[in-house]
Amino acid sequence: MKKMQAKLKSISKALVSLSRGVETISEQIDKLQAAKATFAAKAKKPSVKAKKPAAKAKKPSVKAKKPAAKKPAAKAKKTSAKANTAQKNKAKSSTVIDDLFAIIKRSRNGASVAKLKEKTGLVSKQVTNALYKLAKKGLISAKERGVYIKK
Repeated sequence: MKKMQAKLKSISKALVSLSRGVETISEQIDKLQAAKATFAAKAKKPSVKAKKPAAKAKKPSVKAKKPAAKKPAAKAKKTSAKANTAQKNKAKSSTVIDDLFAIIKRSRNGASVAKLKEKTGLVSKQVTNALYKLAKKGLISAKERGVYIKK
C-alpha cells in the first residue's frame, strides 16, 4: 500500500511539472500569435509619415554645355543581295539543333547519340530533344536505334 502511495505521489509530481510546462508553452504561443497579428496589421496598413515642410527650394544650377563635335558622315556602301544574306547568316548564332544537324550531315554512316554528346558536350536529354525536333521537321531519320542519318 505504501509503495502504491509513493508511486501515486511521484506520478502526481510529474503531472504537475508537465502542466506547468504546457502552460508556459501556451503562453509563448499566445505571445507569438499576438506578434504575428501586429506584424500582419502593419503590413496591411502602409505607414503614413508626416511630411516635413520643405525649406526653400533650391534652383538647379545650369551649366553651359559645349556643343558636340560633328563627325563626318560615313559613305554608304552598295552591296548585293547575296552579300547581305551572307552577312546576316554570319551574324546569326547557331543553335543546338543546327549544330547537331551539321554533325549528322557530315557523318557518312550516321551519328550515334554518344558521338553527338561527345562532340557537342551536351547532356543526353538535350541531344534526344534536339533529335526529336529534327526528326519532326523531317531533316533526319533513324537508321537504327540510337543512330541518325540525314534524309
